[in-house]
Amino acid sequence: MLKIKGLSAAYGEAQVLHEVSLDVNAGEVVALLGRNGMGKTSLVRTAMGLAFPQKTAGEITMGGESLEGLPSYKISQMGIGYVPQGRRLFASLTVLEHLSVLDKGSKRGTEGAWTIDEVFQAFPRLKERIHHKGNQLSGGERQMLAIGRSLMIGPSVLLMDEPTEGLDPVMVGLVEDILKKLKQSGLGILLVEQNLYSALAVADRVFIMETGQLVWSGLPSELLNNEETLHKYLGVH
Repeated sequence: MLKIKGLSAAYGEAQVLHEVSLDVNAGEVVALLGRNGMGKTSLVRTAMGLAFPQKTAGEITMGGESLEGLPSYKISQMGIGYVPQGRRLFASLTVLEHLSVLDKGSKRGTEGAWTIDEVFQAFPRLKERIHHKGNQLSGGERQMLAIGRSLMIGPSVLLMDEPTEGLDPVMVGLVEDILKKLKQSGLGILLVEQNLYSALAVADRVFIMETGQLVWSGLPSELLNNEETLHKYLGVH
């Protein structure tokens, strides 16, 4: 599915990614860990074709097709969904309005795209808040809406940047349950996460990034048993 090979990217003169290679397959969660400022968000932004950072080398393919030079909306149409850090909702739009913009029932539709009813079935809390505006939702509710919105394009791979950021333990557990269900449905997920133990609870494979480079990869169980790596790259004592 999603394959990233030798990817380098920069903000102007500042190189932020250095020959990064990883892949995300159907029905698996790949966790990308690392301290703040190590290039994790830059990686998912580059994969989505956003304006910055700018890719300087490497190749990104989805289902064997190159994403080279494609704008972000075309990349989305090729089956890559994006849940950005901070949710990025519209404060003045209601839950229903956020979802209606992408409702396949009113547009040409994408195979596998979710309907509004399917989103509400997966996230009953959103149906209860159907007429609440973005700025009236709790952090957990905003995260549900951000995930639900991304599913309405019918992605095969979902890029998620810090989905548990700012959430209380109960809501973190709910997000974990959502990710497990999405994985079981066959969705591939690239999960950027600061919450180590939450990430390891759902991940099938783990990568650690340090100063724009991948410095470790393995299974969650291998990382948990590797005290030196946990301390060196993640600051876990």
